[in-house]
Amino acid sequence: MAAIVRIDDKDVDTEEFLRTLKLAGQFEGLLEQFVRDRVTVLAARKQGVAVTPEEIQERADQFRRVRGLHRAADMNHYLDAVGVSLDEFEAFIVDSLYQEKVLEQVCNGQAVEDYFKLNSPRFDCIEVSHIVLDTEGAAKEMMSILQDDPDSFADMAREHSIADTREDGGAIGKVLRGSLRSDIEAKIFNAEPGDLLGPFPSAEPGLYEIFAVNAKHPARLDEETGAEVRRLLREEWLMARAREHMIEAA
Repeated sequence: MAAIVRIDDKDVDTEEFLRTLKLAGQFEGLLEQFVRDRVTVLAARKQGVAVTPEEIQERADQFRRVRGLHRAADMNHYLDAVGVSLDEFEAFIVDSLYQEKVLEQVCNGQAVEDYFKLNSPRFDCIEVSHIVLDTEGAAKEMMSILQDDPDSFADMAREHSIADTREDGGAIGKVLRGSLRSDIEAKIFNAEPGDLLGPFPSAEPGLYEIFAVNAKHPARLDEETGAEVRRLLREEWLMARAREHMIEAA
């Protein structure tokens, strides 16, 4: 098994390196990203995506500038140090361009607009706060207090909530559809700003939550939503491309 690094007089080979990645829980994520990249490149080639020599040269120059490899000799030393040939480096550059270009097509402006129009309700957004308590009785008592004095919600959260959000007065912030448990999401999204809801059993057994709806934001295609749409388009496209291949861990 080939050594990838030497520490004093001990070689660390690829088998030990891979075993460490697996035990550290990092291997699956790296492998998944590698497979996604490979599938994307295969799709780009299949779709006839073109990469020009000028684009390759520009990207290679950018790679060198970022790493401070200003002379040809510096680049050659770098490639020798990482054990990569010039042809392998060029293949890496070409593949990165394939990935970018095909994903730009998948996530172009028209695709983003069309996806948003078809799925706009899922991008409705609300701002909520919550208080989490450890007994149903305490939650009911808190709800009674809040109904009499709703403006005290943030103070009550800071004083009594056991959630990580208590220092922020219970504020969770903006929440999209699909982010909350299905059994309470419809109730919260149908509520109006200023409404209190609960107590509900929390996802964690034995705990109870009270929610305050602070604001509602109907879906609109702003920068934040556009970024989420592009992410969803990429994910759906990648899932579809992955189904075109037989992918198995060796």
